[in-house]
Amino acid sequence: MTPEILYKQIRRLATFLIGTSVVLIGCILFFTPGPAIIVIPVGLAILATEFIWAKKLLKKFKETTSSLSESAKKVIKKKF
Repeated sequence: MTPEILYKQIRRLATFLIGTSVVLIGCILFFTPGPAIIVIPVGLAILATEFIWAKKLLKKFKETTSSLSESAKKVIKKKF
């Protein structure tokens, strides 16, 4: 195993562990007072630097929150 491959594997593992930890902390924050809606995307962004599945999940999360935001704006405009 060459040093470059070993470095990439260690970097990938570290990214996975840090990103997963941040996402899990965000999940815990759903049930405790805290900014889960901010922490989970940060964890996904960390994971997306190395993993395609995380990049796709982050994109879906952004699209969903964007559509929810637009829906909320429409409701607010109708009520006021």
